Amino acid sequence: MIWLNQLVQGLMLGGYYALLACGLSFMFGVMGIINLAHGSLAVLAAYLLFILAERFEIHPLLGLVAVVPVMALIGWVLHRLVLERSARAGALIPLLSTFGLASLLDNSMFQTFGADTRSLAPYIDSLSYDGWTLPGGIIVGQLAVLTLVVAMALLGGLHLMLTRTALGRRIRAAAHDPDTAQLVGVDARAVYAASTAIAMTTVAIAGAFLAMRATFDPYTGPYQLIFAFEAVIIGGAGSLWGTLVGGIVLGVAQSLGAQVHPQGFLIAGHVVFLAVLLARVYATDTLRRWTRSLQSRFGSRA
Repeated sequence: MIWLNQLVQGLMLGGYYALLACGLSFMFGVMGIINLAHGSLAVLAAYLLFILAERFEIHPLLGLVAVVPVMALIGWVLHRLVLERSARAGALIPLLSTFGLASLLDNSMFQTFGADTRSLAPYIDSLSYDGWTLPGGIIVGQLAVLTLVVAMALLGGLHLMLTRTALGRRIRAAAHDPDTAQLVGVDARAVYAASTAIAMTTVAIAGAFLAMRATFDPYTGPYQLIFAFEAVIIGGAGSLWGTLVGGIVLGVAQSLGAQVHPQGFLIAGHVVFLAVLLARVYATDTLRRWTRSLQSRFGSRA
C-alpha cells in the first residue's frame, strides 16, 4: 500500500511538471526554440501574483485574470525583440539570448524583491492543505488534483486550438514549413509572435501553481527549467500529450525514488531522464544506419 500511495503522489506531482513544461514544449514544437528563460518567467509571474495578493488582497487564481494578459504581452515583445532577431543567426543564438534573459530576470528580481522566499499558500485559504482520503487510506491534496486537472485541460485546449481553429492551422503550417506558408498567405512572423504569447500564458498559470504549492525566490527559475526540460524530453519534444506523459513519468520516478532512499527523489528523476535520452539517441542512430544500409543495398541493385 505504501508503494501505491507513492505512485498516486507521483501522478499528482507529474501533473505539476506537465503544467510547467507545457509552454516549453509548445514553443519548441512551433519554432524549434528552447527557451532557457522559461523557469525565470514562471517565477516572474509568481511575483506578479504575489504583489496582487499581498497589496490588494486578490486571490491568486483571480489574479491570473490580470497576470495572464501581461505575460502574453511579455511573450509577444520577447519574440519581436529577442527571439525573432536571434533565430536568424542560427540555432545557438536563441539559446544564448534566452540564457542571458534568464540571468537578467533572476538578478532583477533579486534586486527588487530580495532573497527572502515567498509563497502564495497563505492566500488560498484551506486549498493549500485540504485533501481527500481514497480507499486504502491514500490521501491526495486538493491543490495537487487541481494542478493535474488544469494541466490536462490546458494541454487539451492547446491541442484543440491547433487542430480545430484557423489560428491553429496557421501555426501548424508555419511550424512545418514557414517559407511555403508565406506563399499561401500565412504571416509566419505574426504566427510566431502569437505562439510565444500563448506559451507565456501557460507560463503564467504554471507560475501560479508553483507559488501556491511551494516557496519560491528570485533564483528558483533554473531549477524549474530543469524539471520542465526533463518532462519534455521524456515525453517527446514538441508533443503536447507526450509532455503530460513525460511529466507523470518524471513525477512517479521521483516519488518512488524518495521511497527507496531519502536522497533518491531527484536522482531517480535524473536517471529516468538520462535513460530515455540515451534510448532516443540510440534508436535514432540505429534507424539512420538501417536507412543508409537499405539505400546502399537497393542502390547497388539498381
